Amino acid sequence: MSVWGRLFVDLDDNARYQRWRDQKLSRMPAGLDEYLVSVKDPAHLTRNEFEAIRNLLERANMAIFIAASDDRCNKNIPLNIGAQYSMHRLDHNRGAGRDGVTELTVRDGQWRGGYIPYTNRPIHWHTDGYYNEEQHKIHSLVLYCVQNALRGGENTLLDHEIVYIHLRDNNPDYIRALLHPQAMIIPANVIRGREIRPDRAGPVFSVNANGALHMRYTARTRSVIWRDDRLTREATACLTEFLASDSPYILSAGLRPGQGLICNNVLHDRSGFDEDEDHKRLLYRLRYYDRADTSISL
Repeated sequence: MSVWGRLFVDLDDNARYQRWRDQKLSRMPAGLDEYLVSVKDPAHLTRNEFEAIRNLLERANMAIFIAASDDRCNKNIPLNIGAQYSMHRLDHNRGAGRDGVTELTVRDGQWRGGYIPYTNRPIHWHTDGYYNEEQHKIHSLVLYCVQNALRGGENTLLDHEIVYIHLRDNNPDYIRALLHPQAMIIPANVIRGREIRPDRAGPVFSVNANGALHMRYTARTRSVIWRDDRLTREATACLTEFLASDSPYILSAGLRPGQGLICNNVLHDRSGFDEDEDHKRLLYRLRYYDRADTSISL
């Protein structure tokens, strides 16, 4: 594990943590406009476009690209954006097509209709793939908007490193509790007596081999079992309060056609929405086992 990776788990090394914390907060973008990067050709980013997105991924774990394209339905737009940051290993989850791209749209009368992402209902705070097994963690994500809803459907976004800072500043023992391998259990998914997925236990916070912080979380109450101890209860209560706050680090972003989010699986939610015949909401979602590589350059 790298030196920077150790700072996330060595809760007694306060000096190194404070240096990282101060640098992190000083570099955070000031508002939504600073997260936006216009790109002329998503398949071949210019050096300036590439560096602008890379810089945002380094500073805030996310960027919003605005693609100039007459073919908004082209799945190669988000695929090419991800590939240029070494995001290749797609999660071929149950809802994804053969290309690994999931079409997020309302699916009445299909099996997908039983899952909230395929409805117009709001989705609470979460990171993607929180129910995945350890070796298939979702490290990065691209959401690309083909068509927005008539009303609603906005995403709220929050860098998980900011959540870590908030919790550690309140009480370092909150981080210790959320590093526990049994901190959060996602119960098995059983449909008509058939187990689609077994129970999945794991930590909320963990560190990748390259030293990057990973977060696994859902604010849902019916699909999570938290470790039953005082510190875990206090930590999750502190997190819940923070997610409901007016923190300047919580970003509201309603993606419009041609706009996309590229991120290292930051916390996000989605408001409910209304549609009409001309505004059938459709987003492409790409989940990756790779973290966006910000060490590369054009």
